[in-house]
Amino acid sequence: MTTFSDLGLAEVILRAVAEEGYTNPTPIQANVIPAIIEGHDVLGIAQTGTGKTAAFVLPILNALMANKERPAERSCKALILAPTRELANQIGQCVRDYGRFMRPSVAIIVGGAAQGPQIRALSRGVDIVVATPGRLLDHLGTGAVKLFGTHVVVLDEADQMLDMGFIPAIRRIMGLLPVKRQTILLSATMPPAIRGLANDFLRQPKEVSVAPSSRPIDKIDQRVMLMEAGAKRDALVNVLSDADVTRAIVFTRTKRGADRVEAHLDSIGLSSGAIHGNKSQSQRERALAAFRDGRIKVLVATDIAARGIDVDGVTHVINYELPNIPESYVHRIGRTARAGASGVAISFCDSSERAFLRDIEKLIGRAIDASGDFGRDGRHTRGERPAGAAAKRPARPAHKPGGSSNGGYNGERSNGGHAQKPAGQKAAYVQSDRPARTGDHSARPAAAKTADGSSPQRRPQKPGQHHAGAKPSSFGGARRSNTRAA
Repeated sequence: MTTFSDLGLAEVILRAVAEEGYTNPTPIQANVIPAIIEGHDVLGIAQTGTGKTAAFVLPILNALMANKERPAERSCKALILAPTRELANQIGQCVRDYGRFMRPSVAIIVGGAAQGPQIRALSRGVDIVVATPGRLLDHLGTGAVKLFGTHVVVLDEADQMLDMGFIPAIRRIMGLLPVKRQTILLSATMPPAIRGLANDFLRQPKEVSVAPSSRPIDKIDQRVMLMEAGAKRDALVNVLSDADVTRAIVFTRTKRGADRVEAHLDSIGLSSGAIHGNKSQSQRERALAAFRDGRIKVLVATDIAARGIDVDGVTHVINYELPNIPESYVHRIGRTARAGASGVAISFCDSSERAFLRDIEKLIGRAIDASGDFGRDGRHTRGERPAGAAAKRPARPAHKPGGSSNGGYNGERSNGGHAQKPAGQKAAYVQSDRPARTGDHSARPAAAKTADGSSPQRRPQKPGQHHAGAKPSSFGGARRSNTRAA
């Protein structure tokens, strides 16, 4: 069996890995770490919870050990792009944990936080920048950071960045990087737009796929409960009252829905917290910390957090409302059964969500065990699957390279307004998970407000422009002599 010591990592990194309690790498780690150390571009496809973060953090730290040259002012040696603040913060913590014996300098650059401390951190130059695309564009626009010295870039959770409309911002950022660089793209799914992005920016990558695309991991016990929409609140309380539920995440489609669920749970004495786009960064961090520490049992979240929550011991994921994009289902339930543990995913489905359920089952390649019925409409009874023609299919956003069909997250409007009413039924969602114009702007596309809610103050330099005095670096392993258009 492969161990971390077989992968060519430095001793100080192996010691940190051992202190975290790990001996054997996951399949994605065993394949990606050597490829990055050897200097290859990498295209990695793996489900959530399979260890993708350590797969790129460990070899980046290893490269820093080999190249201890101080980074230039307002520059970084490595850049990691993530779709959400929560995920960026988790990656930053992972860098600190695995780099505890080498203490690399790290800057977390995200929206919703004061720019002053970020600018001061960048001014000194840092080893690793972990950023959301919009706030990074802000700092690139003002000249607070430059990418002439960046020779390894990671695009983490690329398919979620596609869903959130970040691809134009990513293309602008990639155009400001040196042509001679190492690029790692990691994704849970591989839609055509992400494949196109990889073709544009990766040079002869090593492709690593360790699990069927878009399939939930086998250790998740998936169930669906069919019911009227009005029965969901009582059903949620019943599920959460089970003694087997020790730590649960409840997903809703909208910010307003998340607030309502949290308020109801608190009113009956079930400790809970909520994270979504209208919460401030400090509110989100406090709620997540309380959930991680066990001070609250239930975290209520929208899809903005589906891949930004990495908490051990989540026993249950409950889809209070089914997502209208089937891939989101896979990412939601991936919050449980992590690191080899088992978990339970329970989905509530009312009659207006039947098409969403069919799309999910088609994506994962199986029918989900169902119980209950749709109540008074008489269209479904216990033990049957929803009829294929029983309802008109709600409109779903089409994936485009620039994001969803109307520029909003999950196909909803980016201005926080009401979503379009699906034909032939009551609207299943009434508010997007996009932030309002005030407060938290964590997922706004780069065109007007940038993708994490910040506003570029002036346009960054055009693609292909680099610092005149920049010299190629050996950071990240063997460099290639061939060139390419950035």
